[in-house]
Amino acid sequence: MTDGEWELVEPYLPLGVSGPIPDLRSYFNAVMWRFRTGSPWRDVPESYGSWSTVYDRFRMWARDGVFQALMDGMIAEAAARDDVDLSLVSVDSTVARAHHHAAGMVVDPELLDDLEKAVTEEKGLQQRGKTTP
Repeated sequence: MTDGEWELVEPYLPLGVSGPIPDLRSYFNAVMWRFRTGSPWRDVPESYGSWSTVYDRFRMWARDGVFQALMDGMIAEAAARDDVDLSLVSVDSTVARAHHHAAGMVVDPELLDDLEKAVTEEKGLQQRGKTTP
């Protein structure tokens, strides 16, 4: 993270009870490293400090809404600079998976024919603006 980027982030990170947190930038970089790589917390490089301390700091920040405030602040800053790119916004990333028993389901051929006829009939009614009760 460059010094300019850090200047944008730092105001949103909390102070410690007795003043500035030592290595605040290092903790933040460690959290960003973990999410950028998708690695487990235990794999956070030792150069960032103890993985458990980094994890504890992350949990505290998440609980206290630090990341939400940071996100809101970055969006406001980008809007003020007229530099908002909404192509990166994800509205819904839900995934619905079928039960593993649904794979390869065997249907009686007569039942399948009846279902296909019903679907075809329903589509025809919908196209003509009619629906079944």
